[in-house]
Amino acid sequence: MSDIRPLLHRAVYLDSVHELAQLPPDQGIEVAIAGRSNAGKSSLLNRLCRQNHLARTSRTPGRTRQLVFFRLDESRHLVDLPGYGYAKVGGALKKHWHGLIQSYLDRRQSLIGLVVLMDIRHPLKPQDIELIEWAGARGLALHLVLTKADKLGRGKQKEALIKVRNRVDERVGVQVFSATSGQGLETLEACMANWFGVDQDQAG
Repeated sequence: MSDIRPLLHRAVYLDSVHELAQLPPDQGIEVAIAGRSNAGKSSLLNRLCRQNHLARTSRTPGRTRQLVFFRLDESRHLVDLPGYGYAKVGGALKKHWHGLIQSYLDRRQSLIGLVVLMDIRHPLKPQDIELIEWAGARGLALHLVLTKADKLGRGKQKEALIKVRNRVDERVGVQVFSATSGQGLETLEACMANWFGVDQDQAG
């Protein structure tokens, strides 16, 4: 496996974007992390980058209300997208989030891949499917991560994995993941290495 770990470990917070005009220059390579509120995006980012407090975690769903950029190096970034599907968020804010996310996803040329997180116990909700289908239509690289795998036994994990794999194109990556145990971390790292173009020599 290509060793992307040194690059991921260097991740630092860059900026929080509330409006499209605040976006960093559209250059280099960006990978976005998306998912329903409380799907575990912050926990995944912290585990992936091996930093306990890189992304803020919260017991309150819908806390992330902007695009959060993390810098890996001069030309590579991770982007944490606002969680979707949280019913208690007001209509005006929902509309703003939707417009911000959709405009970023539609227009951003440096965006090359989308990681969609789904709670392994509740995968393929309507908004998940909508986002997956949109990414396919745009031609973005797509990787689906079934989070909180430690909440299920291995048999149920396999059932959920097969269910999702049977619903998507064979080119789409699908895996189980647990931020708590680290299960699936190497698979996710391999995906990141491929998308960010990191090989063994570059990573050192």
